Amino acid sequence: MNTREFGRQHRHQRVRKKLSGTPERPRLSVHRSAKSLQAQVVDDMAQRTLISFSTLDKDFLKQAPKKAPKKDLAKSLGLYYAEKMKAKGISAISFDRAGYLYHGRIKALAEGLREGGIQF
Repeated sequence: MNTREFGRQHRHQRVRKKLSGTPERPRLSVHRSAKSLQAQVVDDMAQRTLISFSTLDKDFLKQAPKKAPKKDLAKSLGLYYAEKMKAKGISAISFDRAGYLYHGRIKALAEGLREGGIQF
């Protein structure tokens, strides 16, 4: 296994020991690949996914800026799905960055969610 990926998984396990999603404050788990960004809002108590979203979603791509940099797409993804989360009654989350560094697309997604009115 790649040592960089192994380190990320180790950081993720260390964080997940302390971070858990509740019905009042579910956990937003993020996965970053080379081409896209996926996230899901999880209630760990009930062990179910409340909302999942990606930069590859068709309804998101219809309104997303065309040929935008991945960082800008991540921010607009956060803004777009903040409205969807509020419609489902989710106003506060625990942000699980999954061991990724808090910069670039991960930070842009978080900023978009905050601008959309989600607290974490």
